[in-house]
Amino acid sequence: MPTERQSLQALKNIIAEVDLILETTPNLPQNRTGRSRELLRSALVLTDDLLKQDRMSPAAILGSKGGTATAEKLGSDHFRKLAAKRKTKAGGRPKKERN
Repeated sequence: MPTERQSLQALKNIIAEVDLILETTPNLPQNRTGRSRELLRSALVLTDDLLKQDRMSPAAILGSKGGTATAEKLGSDHFRKLAAKRKTKAGGRPKKERN
């Protein structure tokens, strides 16, 4: 069973081949060849875009959650303290405080 990415790649190849066939055939009346090739190029661009979106890794998808789990556990005050430490330490990870 092909994956979604393989299916999209196969679709892109089919569209590209049809575009090549239309390029080498005589023109149809009422500018149908030109319009067909224009639509095929749009379809190629869309499949390229879908293939690029498919490249997003599972880690990137999970990372898009941001700090929601941390915010639930530690509260928004935690992020305020981190921001304040970054401002006074000029970037980087704050040093551990020893008691």
